[in-house]
Amino acid sequence: MRSVWAVELLLVLRRDADRAWSPEQLVAELRASINLVQDNLAAFERSGLAISGEGAWRYAPASPVIDALAARLEAAYRERPVTIINLIARPDPVQGLADAFKWRGDK
Repeated sequence: MRSVWAVELLLVLRRDADRAWSPEQLVAELRASINLVQDNLAAFERSGLAISGEGAWRYAPASPVIDALAARLEAAYRERPVTIINLIARPDPVQGLADAFKWRGDK
């Protein structure tokens, strides 16, 4: 998970796994932007967490292992949300190193 929004979106889908959600319904539920919701839904589909059909999305783990990991994430987020938020928000040290060597034309 790359953002707290992604965690929240996953938990909404997982909470009612049989429900098919339109992106607009998820935007209203989470008070998020359509781009944020659509980007995360596409990432979930690639990761085997969700599937789409007829413009609607639902939680559909590709394997029991993925479902178990999602359940563990849900439990951890419920019990220790600040810890999970801090883990997500922690900067990537490799990206920080790469950013240090970026060419800056204005300097």
